[in-house]
Amino acid sequence: MPRREISIPDKIEYLSILNEAGELDRALEPDIPDDLLLRLYRTMHLARKFDERLLNLQRQGRIGTFPPISGQEASQLGAAAVLRPADWFVPAFRETAAEIWRGRSLESVILYNNGFNEGVDIPKASNDLPISVPVGSQIIHAVGLGWAARYRQTDDVAMAFFGDGATSEGDFHEGLNFAGVFQAPAIFVCQNNHWAISLPRSKQTRSKTLAQKALAYGMPGIQVDGNDILAVYTAAREAVDRARSGGGPTLIECVTYRMAVHTTADDPKRYRTEEEVEQWKKRDPLARFQKYLIDKGVISEDKIAGLDSEVAQEIQSAIDHAEEQMKTLGDPIDMFKHAYAEMPPYLQEQKEAFSREIAAPGKEEGHG
Repeated sequence: MPRREISIPDKIEYLSILNEAGELDRALEPDIPDDLLLRLYRTMHLARKFDERLLNLQRQGRIGTFPPISGQEASQLGAAAVLRPADWFVPAFRETAAEIWRGRSLESVILYNNGFNEGVDIPKASNDLPISVPVGSQIIHAVGLGWAARYRQTDDVAMAFFGDGATSEGDFHEGLNFAGVFQAPAIFVCQNNHWAISLPRSKQTRSKTLAQKALAYGMPGIQVDGNDILAVYTAAREAVDRARSGGGPTLIECVTYRMAVHTTADDPKRYRTEEEVEQWKKRDPLARFQKYLIDKGVISEDKIAGLDSEVAQEIQSAIDHAEEQMKTLGDPIDMFKHAYAEMPPYLQEQKEAFSREIAAPGKEEGHG
């Protein structure tokens, strides 16, 4: 038999609506109500200021290591904004802006970054998963949740967030393959911030885009300007609507940038240049969105100034409340909770022995 060409989908779109200069493509502008625009801006502003304050707290020794999000707010909020409360939100570990949007308190973030497990308590009525530190593992969870929604014949969707580094993990490929085969209503939001800690995106894959990996798994893929909240919102809206109507999963690559450190234990000057950082600061999603809202007449300079003061007070109140809570939290016996529905006998013995040790230090058997 002669060789012949197999026809496959081979086009990936790139979407940008509000460029880095704040110039708008009106033909592509999404119809977003003013109240939603204002809520998005306030959350983006709050997330940025909170991020900056967390960095100060860490440098003061008042919280532990944490991953800053500055620069990536639009890629999170634009996507999360199209979800309903019943939809599943599945974050990695750098989605603070989206978590705030979904209702996570600032206090819980502070508690978590101080090592208190109470910081990741999820209300039973919430369809949000706690953060996932192992790279890419949450993708599998989101696919399972999406498949379960389809099995139960609901129109709920699952949205997973991850970085470009996760696309080098087996969980990413297994998750997308399963979602494609079973048409799970899952939306995969890749925040391509160009660096998997110190490894540049160019050394992770030979693919021209990360979005094109969707083609191998039989699903739509799109690359968007991840610092353009309008573009992210539009792409996410299309993906969610398609998933709800039975059209299966979508991969969205948000091209963005981590303007700060990977975590507060990282020194990015060892692997990237200041010139690169400065170029991306000119593409700041917050400044771009603010200009758009002012030009549109949705917000004024006076209202922004008032919001600055309001957000600062909210952050300070959260810090004060969290630090007060920490005085009474932290029972070490809690380490035995949540691992098993029915605790095994050997673990029960350890728990009882540890309880006796806490009650009377140094008087446990053999230490009389």
